[in-house]
Amino acid sequence: MTPVADFSITSQTRSWLVRIPEIFEGLSKEILGPFGAESCTRLGHEYYLIKAAKPQAIHQSEVAKFVRWNLPMHHTWPCNPQKMEGFIEKAAQTLLKKFGDSQPQGLFIGQLNPTSPDKYYKSLASNLRGRALQVFPKMVAGNVEEQDPTASTLYCLVGKEGLFTGLQSPRLCNGLFPGGSKYIDQDSPDTISRAGAKIAEALHYLLLHRPPMPAGSHWMELGACPGGMTSELLAREQRVTAIDRAPLDKRLNGRAGLKFIHADVATFTPQDGTVYDALLSDLNGPPFESLDHVIRLSRSLRPRGLIVFTLKVPRIETVEEPCDLFCKIVKTATAAGLRLFAQTHLTYNRHEFTLFFEKGGR
Repeated sequence: MTPVADFSITSQTRSWLVRIPEIFEGLSKEILGPFGAESCTRLGHEYYLIKAAKPQAIHQSEVAKFVRWNLPMHHTWPCNPQKMEGFIEKAAQTLLKKFGDSQPQGLFIGQLNPTSPDKYYKSLASNLRGRALQVFPKMVAGNVEEQDPTASTLYCLVGKEGLFTGLQSPRLCNGLFPGGSKYIDQDSPDTISRAGAKIAEALHYLLLHRPPMPAGSHWMELGACPGGMTSELLAREQRVTAIDRAPLDKRLNGRAGLKFIHADVATFTPQDGTVYDALLSDLNGPPFESLDHVIRLSRSLRPRGLIVFTLKVPRIETVEEPCDLFCKIVKTATAAGLRLFAQTHLTYNRHEFTLFFEKGGR
């Protein structure tokens, strides 16, 4: 079976589910305004069901970066699943009737409130997907990372408000999972810092746009202390040259593939002939100062080398200021030969965005 191409932009639906991170909740009206939101209903945790007069703006507007995930609504079923007898069977048969002929590449179901301590809807989502897969034609993608980023997937979100379903490619949704978040375990005794979750999620997010970095790829990491991101890269069989004025966590001592340089990033110069596959910057400090370091050191990247850059926004009180900063940062990077190919607000970001550049790429 060949997955159908994505059709959400050309479809006639004006009803969309968008996810705005909780940290931007106070800006929701400013974010939704450019989409031509004629009506808005809050659903679950961080979700907004809107009637959009300008649905293309959800992907193309400068405020789209504030939306973690989006989905056109091709079927909504307002109800209380917990009080409905036979909900799973009824929902599975309804999905088959409405979407069976669409041949989605996969079917994935999540919760409208994934952080709720109530496990009922987590279990319901899992059981509904299991039953739906039994009645649907065979799927190409059995798990989220097997998806073709450009082919349509059937996504469903379920909660006490009902079932909300749509077809769209993972790339246009801006995430492989329903809702766009990949859970990263931060309770392990081996966890060095929460920054590790950011690069783990960033590498997962990159699957929407390019193949994973091969084992043995060489990363230059700027401002690596205490080593949360370093640890995650090493766990994925990457090689890391980590640079920082402060020492790394002692648990990283002797780790294979790691070279630590105890130095200020501003004074670091790679050895002649050293070529890196990727550059990672999660530096604190003024954004343009961080970008200057990235631009200078990107000269040691191979052609089409990857840059993962955290854009720290000092304080987000309006959408205009971060959008203006974003445009200036991208313009400066572009002039230096770095092409922006993706940007997002990761689940583990705060007042910051993660930008993905490619050196000298088209």
